[in-house]
Amino acid sequence: MLTRRTILAAGLATALPGAASARATLGEDGLYKLDWYLESFLDLGEDVMAATAAGKRFAILWGLKGCPACRRMHEVHLADPQTERYIRENFEILHLNILGQRPVTDFDGTRLGEKAFAARYAIEGTPSIQFFPETTEGLASRAPVAREVARMPSLPDPAAFLALFRAVREKRYQSGRVSAHVQMG
Repeated sequence: MLTRRTILAAGLATALPGAASARATLGEDGLYKLDWYLESFLDLGEDVMAATAAGKRFAILWGLKGCPACRRMHEVHLADPQTERYIRENFEILHLNILGQRPVTDFDGTRLGEKAFAARYAIEGTPSIQFFPETTEGLASRAPVAREVARMPSLPDPAAFLALFRAVREKRYQSGRVSAHVQMG
């Protein structure tokens, strides 16, 4: 039973500095949603350019209905106020369904459903995160996987999760400094 004290305490917790801005909710497709995830026309070239213009980096998060690691990522990793704030302030995250059918336009103009698009990029599990460069220059001529600057192919511990986002933001992939938990191009 909710009491006035419980309701006030819950309200205070959300108003405190450092609190995560929103809790993940389940969408009709069974994927977890955060209100700051990118709403997009699913044209990756446009998404990269818009993210860069906003001073952010572009990444694709792959999810799957019923994925226990996806749930853990949203309830633990992304529920941490420091992690959530850093990612929200520095990245545009496009959340796609590894089995979905929404059409995605790739950097070379190829238009595929989410499932076929995931296969084109060899996305084999969820959650996976693909990180892309700040510009689309030259991406169309590269093989799909070579378009990424880094990839999180599974869910690492929370510290390594945030460290990967920091490494991409700081462009550490350019110097070859790599974490054991990620693949960097």
